[in-house]
Amino acid sequence: MDKRITELYDDYKKGLTDRRSFIRKLAMLAGSAAAAFALLPVLEENEAKAALSVQGNPDLVTEFIKYPGETGDVRAYLARPKAGKKFPAVIVIHENRGLVPHIQDVTRRMANEGFLSLAPDALSPVGGTPEDGSNVGTLFKQLNSEQTTKNFVAAVKYLKTHPLSTGKVGCTGFCWGGGIVNQVAVSAPDLDASVPYYGIQPSPEDVAKIKAPVMAHYAENDERINAGIPAFEEALKKAGIEYKFHTYEGTAHAFNNDTNPGRYNEKAAKLAWERTVAFFKEKLKG
Repeated sequence: MDKRITELYDDYKKGLTDRRSFIRKLAMLAGSAAAAFALLPVLEENEAKAALSVQGNPDLVTEFIKYPGETGDVRAYLARPKAGKKFPAVIVIHENRGLVPHIQDVTRRMANEGFLSLAPDALSPVGGTPEDGSNVGTLFKQLNSEQTTKNFVAAVKYLKTHPLSTGKVGCTGFCWGGGIVNQVAVSAPDLDASVPYYGIQPSPEDVAKIKAPVMAHYAENDERINAGIPAFEEALKKAGIEYKFHTYEGTAHAFNNDTNPGRYNEKAAKLAWERTVAFFKEKLKG
């Protein structure tokens, strides 16, 4: 499928374009309005298939829960192995599309690796992630950045004391969520491991507050995000914080998202995931 079509669909789902503009642009790319409407179910089916890889796993227990945050109750998706009594915990932070099925799937994947996995919905203070993502961009603009970070720091506290948790907590996230992972690392001194994917780096003066070891994943072709790497690395070195940076050749921003054919890079995503899981197992299970 034409990369321009998948990128246009992705922008629509993120709320960066309204439905009327999306259909008009899709019709231009597809050749006609009829062709555009024929493509819609194909795009939706591709997204749904990619988001259901382990949903029916009988070895997992999944549920939506609420935990106390800075702004009140925060809705979150929780997944864990069915067998076992206590697990190290991992927070999964979504992209700027909200707590969509893809992120719920990533949360199940993490649980399938032996973790108590929690994906909070950053949009909880404004009514939660809508099923129709066409206005999600507007909802993100309504969030208070400081309160949003505190809601995720509260997730660290929640998992530290959860009866099914060993008390060890890591955090990973993607795109917008990668930036939030960095802010959680700055703001939660009891975080045990931090793995941001192509996320905006914290201010250099804040880096010394990080206590958790960091593994950061970056795309090769991601100029805006990558501009912050040198200062981040220098600050981590100066503070004596353990870190590993990985940049994946031939990739673009959001290369891990397998519901986005225009950005997804299977080889890089699998390698980054293997490294992430190994890092969490080392830092949280040891």
